[in-house]
Amino acid sequence: MSDMKNYTLSILVENHYGVLTRVAGLFARRGYNIDSLAVGVTEDPCVSRMTIVVRGDDSVIEQVIKQLYKLIEVIKVVDLSSEEYVDRELALIKVAANKENRAEILQIVEIFRAKVVDVGASTMMIEITGSGEKISALEKLLKPFGIKELARTGRVGLLRGTKDVGKAREE
Repeated sequence: MSDMKNYTLSILVENHYGVLTRVAGLFARRGYNIDSLAVGVTEDPCVSRMTIVVRGDDSVIEQVIKQLYKLIEVIKVVDLSSEEYVDRELALIKVAANKENRAEILQIVEIFRAKVVDVGASTMMIEITGSGEKISALEKLLKPFGIKELARTGRVGLLRGTKDVGKAREE
């Protein structure tokens, strides 16, 4: 049996009501926990892309992919983690800030190539895009200042270069 690892699946689906519920339900019924889920419309408004990160082994992922293709709304499934791909995550972090520590927070933000998107009397909101590891590292450095709120998107990803997931239904 293969080792457990994270798989990033890119799933093109028809942009219909209830598709997200059916896809997520498929994972839940089989007892697989979704670590990350991001959904958005593609360049074609009739098609959405779901990027799902799930932990398992090769045989589990094979079964999941076979089951996904049984859903009528699923157009194409690609295991990005078996190819060269680029992925990113976005986070908004609201951190406690005062006159004494704003400069230090700004310095940390600059190092991570993040940006301040809101400043309040006692808080700053920071936006960061990058790998999950990069976002976690910034979060760790900001924690001592007092993180008031944190929102992270799920991971999104695309194949590198001229490869694309395509729109042809795979049988």
